[in-house]
Amino acid sequence: MAITINNTGKHLMLDALDTVLNTATLTIRSGAAPGAGNTATGTVLATITTPADAMAAASSGTKQKLGTWEDASADATGNAGHFRIVAGSTVIEGTCGGPGSGADMEISNVALQSGNPFTILTFTLSMAAN
Repeated sequence: MAITINNTGKHLMLDALDTVLNTATLTIRSGAAPGAGNTATGTVLATITTPADAMAAASSGTKQKLGTWEDASADATGNAGHFRIVAGSTVIEGTCGGPGSGADMEISNVALQSGNPFTILTFTLSMAAN
């Protein structure tokens, strides 16, 4: 039998990430994600410090970004492929895509231009269903 956990347990684990995600460094990078346990790859296209209260309380086994995450000026020109959130030794990484793409993090435009603004539209952490 597989181990299962109810939503109460999932919410405890997801909400524990608040201290990690609040004021963490989020980079948007070109290319494919190398995996959170590996050295970062790709060109850094943008760098954002997440808000002090970055994520909403967990609900239904998920946790969504809270408020507006944006950068007034992208660092470089290129196509966004993945994101990397770093807080101390904790790394969270996933795919980037445009609106409606279904990527792990959706941004206003994957074709970033140096000096131009962009916004993180969606970012949701979830725990697998039982």
